[in-house]
Amino acid sequence: MNGASREALSAARERLDALTDSASVDPAALAEDLASVTSLLDREVSLRRVLTDPVQGEEAKADLVGRLLNGQVQGAAVDLVSGMVRSRWSQSRDLVDALEELTATADLTAARGAGRLDSVEDELFRFGRIVESDAGLRAALTDRAAPASAKATLLGRLLGGRAEAVTERLVIRLVTQPRGRSLEDGLRSLSALAAARRDRMVAVVTSAVPLTDAQQERLGTALARIYGRQMHLNLDVDPAVLGGISVRIGDEVIDGTIQERLDEANRQLGGR
Repeated sequence: MNGASREALSAARERLDALTDSASVDPAALAEDLASVTSLLDREVSLRRVLTDPVQGEEAKADLVGRLLNGQVQGAAVDLVSGMVRSRWSQSRDLVDALEELTATADLTAARGAGRLDSVEDELFRFGRIVESDAGLRAALTDRAAPASAKATLLGRLLGGRAEAVTERLVIRLVTQPRGRSLEDGLRSLSALAAARRDRMVAVVTSAVPLTDAQQERLGTALARIYGRQMHLNLDVDPAVLGGISVRIGDEVIDGTIQERLDEANRQLGGR
């Protein structure tokens, strides 16, 4: 997001935090309501353009939201969306992207309140690894011709009773409403949002053999010192790295594996 949309999203995040801090608001129920609004605005292009048109008055747009949503979703969702359309958005699609983020954040807030956020983080990571290793499953979940209901049913069989309810809801929404994103990118975004609920970053650590508890602690401390934030380590074992570790934080990769050094040597030899 650019300029105005970044500011609008920041303000919306603050409003969401204020709402979910209230004991009278159920974050999980709010997430369901926001998901419904996200789906509506994703489908109705002309509506979201009206709601983000800077020529339209702020109160007129908020009144339109009230007329559309009152009685359809709870008051907290109406208030949040009304506040969002009063803000300025650089592109109409940014409003839907923001709503999608707030939907996931509300669900993750519910998990945090129940003391289950750690489990959700770990399950999102593990599910991503399962998808990466199972081409058939990935094809079924990303098949554009397959109906969303079939994908939801498949995920229900895979995750139902085996994962946190929040994890299941997040993954089903991601798969049935990808909105142009790859499944892998969507899962990484969800992991980052989960980490943000704790004011920490996510580091994906790949090693040839499992790291000991002491090694994990030292690595987490070192990364926290470098980045100035607490780190959540998602650990993956891949014998193909041969030795050392590879760490990915967002788009940045710190590669200290033997395989990477061999590849670099081969690249240098090939350039002679």
